Amino acid sequence: MKVLGVIGTTAMFLLLGATIPAFAQEESAKPVQHEDKAKPAAKQEQAKPQKQEQQAKPAKQEQAKPEKQQQQAKPQKQEQQAKSQEQTQQQAKGQQQQEKKQQQQQTKTQQNQDKSQQRQAQQATGHVQESHVQYARSGQKDSRGHEYNESHFGPNHHARFESSGGRDYDGRREYSYGGYWFYAGVYPPWFYQRDVYFVMGPDGLWYAVAYDDPSLTFQVNIE
Repeated sequence: MKVLGVIGTTAMFLLLGATIPAFAQEESAKPVQHEDKAKPAAKQEQAKPQKQEQQAKPAKQEQAKPEKQQQQAKPQKQEQQAKSQEQTQQQAKGQQQQEKKQQQQQTKTQQNQDKSQQRQAQQATGHVQESHVQYARSGQKDSRGHEYNESHFGPNHHARFESSGGRDYDGRREYSYGGYWFYAGVYPPWFYQRDVYFVMGPDGLWYAVAYDDPSLTFQVNIE
């Protein structure tokens, strides 16, 4: 009986030894199936980013296009700005040149006027200096019938005249003196800075004379 019990026990161990490896093989086989099932999902997941990257590439290209356009537009803007600056500089130079020309012309005209005044003064000075001793006598008349009278003309009747005084008649500035209106084409600056009197020379012409410096004279006309 002991022998049968030992044999039975041995047989049970053998059966257990045979069943355990088979169970282990089944258990080890199951994950392989899971891995096989998981592979398509992983492949799909890996494929999705690639597709997304491919879809993202056109978007990146579209984003890059405006940047390229901006880069291309920058030189054009700079060229336009440079052109506008050059134009403004040229305009400023042109204005400066015109202003210089105008100043030069004004200076020339002023110089010419001063020269003409000096010539007139020199010409008139000769006549008046000669007539200092012998002015026209009272009652003497000029070629137009204007009478010279020492009670109205000469050094004893000097006066100060202003550039805005007198009257503007027929485009000229006239001044009242001794009952007549006197005028000149051009008045020297000293005419408004000194006392002046009018006389008629022995030649029958009228002159304005500076009271404090009789060498300053110029010829005037009478109305």
